[in-house]
Amino acid sequence: MSTGSTVRSMPAIGTVVAVAAGMLVALAPAPAHAAAGATLPFTSVEAEAATGTGTRIGPDHTQGTLASEASGRQAVRLTAGQRVEFTVPRAANAVNVAYSVPDGQSGSLAVHVNGQRLAQSLPVTSKYSYVDTPWIAGARTHHLYDNTRMLLGRDLQAGDKVAVEATGVQVTVDVADFEQVAGPAAKPSGAVSVTDHGADPSGQGDSTQAFRSAIAAARGGTVWIPPGEYRLTSSLNGVQNVTIRGAGSWHSIVRGSRFIDQTGSAGNVHLKDFAVIGEVTERVDSSPDNFVNGSLGPNSTVSGMWLQHLKVGLWLTGTNDNLVVENNRFLDMTADGLNLNGNARGVKVRNNFLRNQGDDALAMWSLNAPDVNSSFENNTISQPNLANGIAIYGGTDITVRNNLISDTNALGSGIAISNQKFLDPFHPLSGTITVDGNTLVRTGAMNPNWNHPMGALRVDSYDSAIEAQVRITDTTVIDSPYSAFEFVSGSGRGHAAKNITVDGATVNKVGTVVVQAETQGAATFRDVTATGVGSAGVYNCPYPSGSGTFTVTDGGGNSGWGSTWSDCTTWPQPGQGNPDPDPDRNLAQGRPATATGSQDVYTPGKAVDGDADSYWESANHAFPQSLTVDLGSRQPVRRLVLKLPPQAAWGARTQTLSVQGSADGSAYSTVVASKDYRFDPATGNTVTIPVTGDLRYVRLHVTGNTGWPAAQFSEVEAYLS
Repeated sequence: MSTGSTVRSMPAIGTVVAVAAGMLVALAPAPAHAAAGATLPFTSVEAEAATGTGTRIGPDHTQGTLASEASGRQAVRLTAGQRVEFTVPRAANAVNVAYSVPDGQSGSLAVHVNGQRLAQSLPVTSKYSYVDTPWIAGARTHHLYDNTRMLLGRDLQAGDKVAVEATGVQVTVDVADFEQVAGPAAKPSGAVSVTDHGADPSGQGDSTQAFRSAIAAARGGTVWIPPGEYRLTSSLNGVQNVTIRGAGSWHSIVRGSRFIDQTGSAGNVHLKDFAVIGEVTERVDSSPDNFVNGSLGPNSTVSGMWLQHLKVGLWLTGTNDNLVVENNRFLDMTADGLNLNGNARGVKVRNNFLRNQGDDALAMWSLNAPDVNSSFENNTISQPNLANGIAIYGGTDITVRNNLISDTNALGSGIAISNQKFLDPFHPLSGTITVDGNTLVRTGAMNPNWNHPMGALRVDSYDSAIEAQVRITDTTVIDSPYSAFEFVSGSGRGHAAKNITVDGATVNKVGTVVVQAETQGAATFRDVTATGVGSAGVYNCPYPSGSGTFTVTDGGGNSGWGSTWSDCTTWPQPGQGNPDPDPDRNLAQGRPATATGSQDVYTPGKAVDGDADSYWESANHAFPQSLTVDLGSRQPVRRLVLKLPPQAAWGARTQTLSVQGSADGSAYSTVVASKDYRFDPATGNTVTIPVTGDLRYVRLHVTGNTGWPAAQFSEVEAYLS
């Protein structure tokens, strides 16, 4: 771990800030009209950039791993008694911690302030994590993190120290948010209090009927939720012409998985300044386990809310014209954060923070009727762990502007502009789709269902040709694991993606290409500059073969991505084709791994996940066994590093193995003959094997292990020197 704390603040006006390996990286100035992302009441500090005694994991993009689902693709694992200590970046009296514990376990994090342990602790649990996704190939469990918060009971200043310590359970700490929370707001004059109608602020009694009664009594006025916790056992409906307001999202807390469920409303509903924290532990699409399910009606607002442990924050159907959703937090949903599910006109979703959504964080889906003249602006989105940061599925005259999106996983891009309909009647993209001023950090992913990568920003003619004018301007792409801009027909039917312009983009590191064109169509690029391009400037291979061409027009001012990937029979792999590959890069990390067998949860991918504490173990009592890693392309490998977990509990042992290599995955030759290799915790449980050869597939063939009746590796690393 580092010796000092590095703060990841939200961007200030005129500056774009991104996190790379836990560090603050100042990039080029943002467009003068605004900065990307939300203005937030808290400042985040990454655990991997703090001090402590835990073990850093990552960085990693491998589907379904703790590191890949963490912000910055890194986190810190704490065993009992270990801690991570944050330097407080600003005046604060509250903290929220994103964490993960092993499946089926619960416990707590002790909290120390300037060396003094507090009486209260942060509860941690796996209850809301480990959501199974059997419809996805590869790793079938996601949603590995959760959030836990507390008021510290004292005012801290910048430079103070807050440490969290694992007590009785292993905890992986991702990031801590520090905030100065104002005291409870006062009851507005004339407001109807839910407690006057029998609501129980202790959270013991059922307050559902009291809320219904107060809403009926306050029609046209304000319902007041005093400080406390209130338990609702069923949803509210018939909500219209009323303001429901709390004393602040840290003070007025509703416990319930369904708040409003109604198909229509006369509108003028205003939901403000309280928290709704649910008990949703799995995604059941037929259940309306949402903060709002259906319609709030025209001219409504949602602001100052803390929404957590729900299926969806707002699943909006019916009429929601001129709705404004702003200054809210969406945490730990098993599906979308917000979805405008058709018939949304003039809706503005702005200045919200979304972390750890189980599907698209923000989506517009033009089912039944088009979403029209609606926008997602200045939102900050982190770690959507199954789909896109922002997705636009159809609609007319839609705007996506000045959003900051980071760390997408599995099936998602940072932003997707798509004609994927899912169901009928669907209304495809039309008019002008404006995608302006967005910053995308470590976005894009290897889609396990398509078995190929998705770009940071994707334009997808999935079910029909794109006829709308798609205007992509002032985009910043940072550290995309694959490509920056992807143009695809995701159904494989080759519908055209056309009428596209990309103006004024800055691309800073992409694993493969700047432009990934996979369907017929056309786009014009102006003033797009790129540095750190992994493979080539352009991959232009429309599918199906012979379906048409994609025309890349150079409109002038472009630089750094002039080359074209020449072989349409293979996908470029990250770094493949780079004329000056990094000799210190581990070629095996995150690559596909297979084995002759594995024991229980100790699967082959654990040997290439960047985490020395997880490991592959073969079937027991069944030598010989082998592990094979696909490096993605032929590489001049010169050194293998094999590891076992570094803990002293792993006693010294000798494994007998040979190294085999292949260029095509079928014919293997011996690269290093079989011999004994001793793994000793006194020297880090690490073995280095010199090799010579241009290899794509590296196979470790193990015939014996003196410490256990199986082959075992926690990491298999391959290097160019």
